[in-house]
Amino acid sequence: MSQSQGANSSASPQRLLSPLGAVAIIVGIVIGAGIFKTPSMVAGITGDLGWAITLWIAGALISMMGALCYAELATLYPHAGGDYHFLTRAYGKNVSFLYGWAKAMVINTGSIALLAFVFGDYMTKVLPLGSNSSLYWALLIVIALTLINLIGIHASANLQTALTVLEVCGLLAIIIAGFGLFGNSPPPTESPPLFSNTPPLGMLGLGMVFVLLTFGGWNESAYISAELKGSSKTIVTVIVISLLTITVIYLLVNLALINGLGLKALANSKAAPADLLGLVFGPFGEKLLGLFVAIAALTSINATMIVGARTNYAMGEDWEGLRKMAKWESSRGSPTFAYLVQGLISLALVGFGALQSDGFEAMVEFTAPVFWSFLFLVGLGLFILRFKDRSARPFSVPLYPITPLIFCASSAYLAYSSITYAHSKGAVAISLYVMLAGIIALLILRLRKIS
Repeated sequence: MSQSQGANSSASPQRLLSPLGAVAIIVGIVIGAGIFKTPSMVAGITGDLGWAITLWIAGALISMMGALCYAELATLYPHAGGDYHFLTRAYGKNVSFLYGWAKAMVINTGSIALLAFVFGDYMTKVLPLGSNSSLYWALLIVIALTLINLIGIHASANLQTALTVLEVCGLLAIIIAGFGLFGNSPPPTESPPLFSNTPPLGMLGLGMVFVLLTFGGWNESAYISAELKGSSKTIVTVIVISLLTITVIYLLVNLALINGLGLKALANSKAAPADLLGLVFGPFGEKLLGLFVAIAALTSINATMIVGARTNYAMGEDWEGLRKMAKWESSRGSPTFAYLVQGLISLALVGFGALQSDGFEAMVEFTAPVFWSFLFLVGLGLFILRFKDRSARPFSVPLYPITPLIFCASSAYLAYSSITYAHSKGAVAISLYVMLAGIIALLILRLRKIS
């Protein structure tokens, strides 16, 4: 064993994270700014209350199927590397390196950048910082949260719990306003019969794209499996509770918006929650929603940073040329150098996004195809590992092989859709160039190892 390897084995992830903290991290990742935007899109695409709600329920079921697949892998192979570790076991180090590269350069850092833009846009409404206020806020929040996470898992998890509570409070405000439970009651709206209009299959598929994107992020639960207090099965309970909580909140938000604005007004609105809160609480309500959206973005950024740095850590353990990223600070419960690398790349992508006409949209198109492609490979990896590793599973995905097959099909469809429906192919092309650079980096590391 080398000296560096010995150091790594003595300083590794410990079970310091409580189940409540884990739930807060997962809920915080999933419930981001998307729920404030996508209900209008889904309502406009379906044009029918019954189909709109059906898509949200279907999205929850597909997400649960994927989460249960991850639960089987996470209980059998608990590791701070999450998906990265699963892909290593299923396909070998070459595929997992490309995934780690994608997480470091595209998926996690791109997500951090796009959420930083959302945070900057809405914080500018609350406290403007000059002509480039959104950019300044975006840069500041990436730096600030990186520093907080460097303090350690306790600080970041406590912050995440507090932010998640505030975020849920914001969504509760929408629910309260929509159902007329406080403030001015929204005017009565027409409620057409359920399933009175059946949209084309392609439109339903497009609606599902937006729904599943809004549910995206639950897969990050795998990264905290090795740090979760309790037995190996605790992660299953955490995942199920998290997704059930998210589903209930999403359905209530949609029903509140439909009840408060009506389906037609919801479909035509560019900022439906703001319209609703303004209608019920006046101008103060609209400003308050801006703060809630900023908190939602902040919550997702922090949670993404927590899990993203752990992929960098896992890569550092596996590759000699990246060994610095495997440095784990036991006293803090965090991979320090991995956080620094992630922060610097995220700042660079914020700068890249600032040069585009729409930084948020550019980052969505930059990350989505790569994200869903690798999620498909993880789902397929479940079948491969069932064949390669016949050891007893602490938890087995229900209704095997139907459940993972549906998950794989959904992931493949979303990868296809994220390319097909992209408004600008430029960001998609750049993400592919970055992955090509990852292949070159892999070859260099392989050659160094041989030499």
